[in-house]
Amino acid sequence: MSTKIAIIDYQMGNLRSVQKAIEHSGGSATITSDPKLILAADKVILPGVGAFGDCMSELQTRGLVDAIRDFISTERPFLGICLGLQILFDFGHEGGRQAGLGIIPGEVVRFDRPQEVKVPHMGWNTVSAPKSDVNVLGTSSDSSPKGDLLAGVSEDRHFYFVHSFYAVPKNSSDIWLEADYGGKFCAAIRRGNLYATQFHPEKSQSNGLRLLKNFIEL
Repeated sequence: MSTKIAIIDYQMGNLRSVQKAIEHSGGSATITSDPKLILAADKVILPGVGAFGDCMSELQTRGLVDAIRDFISTERPFLGICLGLQILFDFGHEGGRQAGLGIIPGEVVRFDRPQEVKVPHMGWNTVSAPKSDVNVLGTSSDSSPKGDLLAGVSEDRHFYFVHSFYAVPKNSSDIWLEADYGGKFCAAIRRGNLYATQFHPEKSQSNGLRLLKNFIEL
């Protein structure tokens, strides 16, 4: 029996590119805005590109807020991508203070960097585990424990980013990966089977496809 993966459609995000990346990684996924199909799925992906407040408005209009919260509460695998990471937090500060889903304590803020550091942060960057928790990366071999989404990813761990805002988790234990762009920032979070990346796996070539394959196989 095949795994049912739902990609949440709220009219914001590279939905088809995420779906194609899942297919290329050996899975299949349905793009849907139906809360019932989302809650019936084995795994859910929440991609997103755009403004924090607009995203929350679209989710509320489509009745998807409760579906996302309820799915995550079941502890089935969930993957947020880019804006799909940011709205998991309590608040975002794009266009004023905006309420998020409140699943992960913390806020989403704009990069405040020296003038020579261009914002948005756009392009390839390396991710790594926080120094206090180096074991979170596991190893790069196929024999890594189930749940290590970086199993088999190349040692350079380069991924593609496009963003002006980044998450600041209240609890350091929620930080899965960090990157450096004029200073360290949270590049991905993890809590149990909830994963979310600020970078775009679907745009990250072989590394991103391997991460998605590992998600499919959870």
